[in-house]
Amino acid sequence: MPYKTLEITNSAVVYQQAPKTSQFYKGFSSTDVANVNNKLYDIDIIRQDLINQFKTSKGERLMNPTFGTIIWDVLMEPMTDEIYDLLSQDITSICNSDPRVVPTQINLNEFEGGYLVEISLQLVGTNQTTFLKLSFNQETGLNIQ
Repeated sequence: MPYKTLEITNSAVVYQQAPKTSQFYKGFSSTDVANVNNKLYDIDIIRQDLINQFKTSKGERLMNPTFGTIIWDVLMEPMTDEIYDLLSQDITSICNSDPRVVPTQINLNEFEGGYLVEISLQLVGTNQTTFLKLSFNQETGLNIQ
């Protein structure tokens, strides 16, 4: 015989399960207006950290002159072998500076008025991957696709 009988009267209540994220890395970003709580996790915060470096010219950041990219300094230059090598080294260096991800592929192309950088990244220790497509344009600046 049970100790107490429990009767559930409101069976219409449906509990929604939150989407599962590992939340191994946590961060904050105020740049995405669609993100109401400004919290980013895992691959999203890593993407934002890398984008912040690509938005910054090398030497522009106070007290950290090595932060940023040289792309903004050579954006008006035609893509010569020397410029291609400099940009490739710079992009690879930025991607390798973050120990949370491993770049699996980096493509650099020139288009009229700028450069297109495509980067595939894998989160270390997981199977999570992301793809960054960054368009550096002389007129519109950085466009992230």
